[in-house]
Amino acid sequence: MPEKVVTINHTSSDNSGNKDKVKTVSQEDNDPNARNPMLYDPLQDGVVRTSKKMQYVAAMVVCLGAVAAGTALAWTSPVLPQISAIPDVPATDASKDTNVTITNTTTTMSTTTTTTTTPVTPAADSSELRLTLEQQTWVSSLVAIGAFFGALPTGYIADAIGRRYTALVMDVPFIVAWLAIIFAKSPGMLYFGRFVIGVSTGSFCVVAPMYISEIAETSIRGTLGTLFQLLLTFGILLVYLIGAVVSWTTLSVLCLMVPVALFIGMLILPETPTYLLKKGRRGDAALSLKWLWGRYCDSRSAIQMIQADLDQTSSDASFMDLFRNRAAFKGLIISMLLMFFQQFSGINAVIFYTVPIFQSAGSTLDPSVCSIIVGFVQVVMTLTSSLLIERAGRKVLLLFSSTLMTVCLAILGVYFQMKDGGKDVSSLGWLPLLCVVLFMIVFSVGYGPIPWLMMGELFLPDVKATAVALTVMSNWFSVFVVTKCFGSMITAWGSDMTFWFFGFCMFLATLYVAFMVLETKGRSSAQIQMWLGGNK
Repeated sequence: MPEKVVTINHTSSDNSGNKDKVKTVSQEDNDPNARNPMLYDPLQDGVVRTSKKMQYVAAMVVCLGAVAAGTALAWTSPVLPQISAIPDVPATDASKDTNVTITNTTTTMSTTTTTTTTPVTPAADSSELRLTLEQQTWVSSLVAIGAFFGALPTGYIADAIGRRYTALVMDVPFIVAWLAIIFAKSPGMLYFGRFVIGVSTGSFCVVAPMYISEIAETSIRGTLGTLFQLLLTFGILLVYLIGAVVSWTTLSVLCLMVPVALFIGMLILPETPTYLLKKGRRGDAALSLKWLWGRYCDSRSAIQMIQADLDQTSSDASFMDLFRNRAAFKGLIISMLLMFFQQFSGINAVIFYTVPIFQSAGSTLDPSVCSIIVGFVQVVMTLTSSLLIERAGRKVLLLFSSTLMTVCLAILGVYFQMKDGGKDVSSLGWLPLLCVVLFMIVFSVGYGPIPWLMMGELFLPDVKATAVALTVMSNWFSVFVVTKCFGSMITAWGSDMTFWFFGFCMFLATLYVAFMVLETKGRSSAQIQMWLGGNK
């Protein structure tokens, strides 16, 4: 039954004697908030206005989860060298021992050759903890495994208790995990901490973009949507900077401060208006809008638009509805493929070769300095993307990103073919260095942040939680596949063919986005759904 609209004429005066006529947002009968002064919308032209400040504040707070994820992902880069035991490996088998540190945007791999075969037992004191190569591999890979398993239930939890409470609940494992790592006295404790951190990381990859997409005005939805990737890269850079000068236990204590700050911040934020309306809490939804968009926003019109989107959906949509509904299924395919192309862009391969490429260009920089440079480039260019996203659009930046990455990967393949073929490439050291820098720039502008942004734009509220969870799971599965197979690809194919393979993936990405992906800039949810459903 349609809701009854209650219109209340209310007169108030200020010190100047002027009288303002206002009315409330649509309310349910007997709603205790019906006469809450915060719900009155001014009627005069020029008085209705929105404020974007609290939307940015809310997005920054929830994206502290991205900072926490970034610190967790990059933690192994400065830490593993501090707690590594050097095992003995016969020289002929050295190439088989590859330590992979998995992150969403970076992979650090190292090969160690030694002369004995006796593994080192971890010391009883956590400050003297020593890990074998096999143990280091588990410490690295458990984050991706935990993230995979943490993503799917988060969607259901977010639909059951709300986006805000889900963020609060899933922040607790972050805190517990860092405490376990700080006091770890055995590899088992590190395994537990890294897996649990992965669970929280996967959870925030789901709930943070969902929260942001449901609180943002259309005009800044793209900018706020890029904050997740921006703050994730900031978390990675933070660990690179701090980890270069402090012990691993001190670094872990500092990393713990991020989820603590996140928990405190989430206590202040409101639930999203979309979720509240979905649960029939119209007055609370209006109060949330007033908090987020400012006291003088037209909450009545905003709620009507959100309600119109909800009216297109089924409140009790099942898992299979995601596949039966044409628009939802097409949105899922687009989201998953963008995540696939993000990871199969070869970002991990390029970063793995950053140090040798710097060296081939005549650089004597320490590897930790190279990591800091890469992290800094990612942060700066992801920030640039957030400034460009509402001007250039999503599709243009994706095409720009994949096209230039294709060129860079092709050139890197040629370079390594010449180098591995015994040709003198000493005079060309600047070329691969230029390609690496350009690759990092265009990845951070396009395929770094935009798949996370579009993931939150393509679904209606009834299927969003499940669709976003499946998309995040596909991302982490791609992370695992690429990092697991990368060493074998280098061994079996060589560096040149490996780079060309990733270049071919980016060529396919360019074609796919050009012909199959809609520009969502400035489009309402209803317009996006019409296109996904086959109505131009």
